[in-house]
Amino acid sequence: MTSPFDLGGRVALVTGANTGLGQGIALALAQAGADIVAMGRSVPVETEAAVQAAGRRFAFVDAALDTTAPVSAAVAEAARAFGGIDILVNNAGTIRRNDALEFTEDDWDAVMGVNLKTAFFLSQAVARTWVEADRGGKIINIASMLSFQGGIRVASYTASKHGILGLTRLLANEWAARGINVNAIAPGYFETNNTTALRSDEARNRAILDRIPAARWGRPADLGGAAVFLSSNASDYVHGAVLPVDGGWLAR
Repeated sequence: MTSPFDLGGRVALVTGANTGLGQGIALALAQAGADIVAMGRSVPVETEAAVQAAGRRFAFVDAALDTTAPVSAAVAEAARAFGGIDILVNNAGTIRRNDALEFTEDDWDAVMGVNLKTAFFLSQAVARTWVEADRGGKIINIASMLSFQGGIRVASYTASKHGILGLTRLLANEWAARGINVNAIAPGYFETNNTTALRSDEARNRAILDRIPAARWGRPADLGGAAVFLSSNASDYVHGAVLPVDGGWLAR
């Protein structure tokens, strides 16, 4: 009997798969049977090797996601790679840090563009292919603890991640009846490039760890199960949900 978590025969488009969370998600989906199309600025060499080592196919689409200009052509190229897209993971993101009194318009626009605007238009472009083909699909947005909380010195990041949560619910409302599942994963504090500054700050690092019941920072592989679940038939009746993977942070 086929497992409801089996992704064999499916194709996942993952943005920002070079390192960190995107790499962990791409590898987990490949291990569950999906072929991977990575989209971003540079070929994710390590991710490609890991996906192929898992026995799955890998393709790369070159696209600078700080603008929506390449979205239409990039989605078409991604769909051609292996004959279609079944899963979209909107993982690409960036962050800028500064006091709210000093925050610049450039830092606002740079983050909102990648984290929210491009995520929406990628979702739109992929969903259009599904609607035209009269079929469904799975979209996973990467939210954050700052989808629920305010944070400090990250105004545009907090705004973008609150927006991602709202967008997830909006798209679920519009597309659920079309067989398109739109959900989100909200990672807690993970060991990635974006958190290097926090982990290097002894006081902030200790304050964060003291609040996490699991008593450690998350590792990219910790997102694998959530990503596979939301990509699979096991989540067919799950729409507009946000799944925290946070070591218990929100429970505290």
